[in-house]
Amino acid sequence: MWKEEDNRLKKTFKFANFQEAFAFMTRVAFLAEGMQHHPNWSNVYNTVEIELTTHDAGDTVTKKDHALAKAIDEVIA
Repeated sequence: MWKEEDNRLKKTFKFANFQEAFAFMTRVAFLAEGMQHHPNWSNVYNTVEIELTTHDAGDTVTKKDHALAKAIDEVIA
């Protein structure tokens, strides 16, 4: 479940290992590039933390963020 906090949509994803986490990030990178909307994220071993906000809209959550969040969830569905 994505959580809206501090003008960002946030979610943490856990995987079996680093390789699975990195593969997920690669798939998300292609999605984000296609949507021209890029996440703030970090990765430590099997954990990927993602924050979405729209910088062009004053760093607030917009429809772009919700659309990307939905697309990201579909990657792991």
